[in-house]
Amino acid sequence: MSLSSAITTAQTIFSNTGLQTSALSTNIANASNPDYSRRVGILTLDSNGAQVLKIQRAADNGLVKQSMSATSEASAQETIDQKLTDIRTLLGGNDYETAPSTYISKLRDDLQAYATKPNESTLASTVVSSAQDAANSLNSISQEIQGMRGTIDQEIDDQVEELNNLLTQFKTVNDAVRQGTANGVDINNELDARDSYLRQISEIIGVRSFTRENNDMVLYTSDGTMLFDGSPREIIFTATPAYGADTIGNPLIVDGAAMEAGNSGNSTANGSLAALLQVRDSIIPTYQDQLDETARGLIQTFAQVDQTDGGQDDLPGLFTWTGYTAGDTIPDGTEIQSGLAASIKVNDALVKTKDGDPTLLRDGGYDVDDQDVSSTDYLGNADGDASYSEILDGLVSSISADQTFNEDAYLDTEISVVGFANASIGWLEQLVSQSATAKENKDAQLTRVTEALSNTTGVSLDEEMSLMLDLEQSYKASSKLVTAVDEMLKSLLDAV
Repeated sequence: MSLSSAITTAQTIFSNTGLQTSALSTNIANASNPDYSRRVGILTLDSNGAQVLKIQRAADNGLVKQSMSATSEASAQETIDQKLTDIRTLLGGNDYETAPSTYISKLRDDLQAYATKPNESTLASTVVSSAQDAANSLNSISQEIQGMRGTIDQEIDDQVEELNNLLTQFKTVNDAVRQGTANGVDINNELDARDSYLRQISEIIGVRSFTRENNDMVLYTSDGTMLFDGSPREIIFTATPAYGADTIGNPLIVDGAAMEAGNSGNSTANGSLAALLQVRDSIIPTYQDQLDETARGLIQTFAQVDQTDGGQDDLPGLFTWTGYTAGDTIPDGTEIQSGLAASIKVNDALVKTKDGDPTLLRDGGYDVDDQDVSSTDYLGNADGDASYSEILDGLVSSISADQTFNEDAYLDTEISVVGFANASIGWLEQLVSQSATAKENKDAQLTRVTEALSNTTGVSLDEEMSLMLDLEQSYKASSKLVTAVDEMLKSLLDAV
């Protein structure tokens, strides 16, 4: 080896060691940064065929895409799980203490006690009080879950705004990546930033990415709708200020196409937006239908029946509804009566505080909310016998007897009102259980993918320390080579 070659070799080693040391320092400084990918030195050939060291960013596109998918699924399931927990909280938590089924079961028990002792007026008052608890439960829960839909709409609106902001920032960094690639400059920091935005976007909406010339990236939603191509596509959503049982929420439009909501407890949604749509447009409306059918079942169960078998239509009895007027017929379940759970109430004629008489439940033939709509045809206890129990016995049988419920409530169609209310809780509990299991599985999947990606692209301090020792040895070897060349040159000059 000539002296000039030795000097050139030493200079190359110093240069490469400097580059690697700089990358090493950057790696160590970002060891705890989840959005940072490790920098590594790679030997490449320049345009003249000479080997040069380039600092590149560790990457695994396959794992990045798996991470985006796992992030979307876990975020959606987290949203479903949280909203189901919120609904269950409205019903009293794990024991469902304030659920309609709890109060209806108590009403059945109190009614049985009253039928056993029809002469006890205090038992009549207890039945009416239990009926008020059941009606109030249906009223409040119906109002609360519709209020929840309004809250969800606001969450959707906020997340759409956040998504638009992220896409705007994604455009800025994607343009920098594209231009930097074309100009041959270092874009590693920009690539880190772009991956970070991708992860944040994936939490909100399912994303699929495609990289084309000059590292330019295009984004699609998980259902194939264009989300970003050079610039963000238009996302449109208008929140509904207030919700009722029959209110239909506005769609979320991405590039002209309505976003699809997820379904089932183990949600098919990708991203929190699709999960919020699922709760707003599927889970809550189905539960509302079940509440409305429960209310209708109660009204029908406790209706006043023509005691003469004269064929007159049933009249509301213990339960009626706000807005009832003379001549209105009791719904038969052919169609779900949207909002009935919010308007069901106990007949004023039986409420003491409203100058009613609870013992009229035993006798029959009473008015509906002080409207003169009853007649002697509905009166069973014409003699005023304090021990008369025929109507009460019939109500006891009726509350436990099967009746027909609408199939759109997604529960058994032939079941008692008590059984239907309990089945509604079972339906919700099944969703909660499915969601909890799916959340654990999807969180575990995200953890595994994140760990795999971190092992591939993350910084290991142990590895960096080991590399630091190698670089130190390389620097020492280069220093010795320079020292040897220096001594040889000095000897040569001294000889001359």
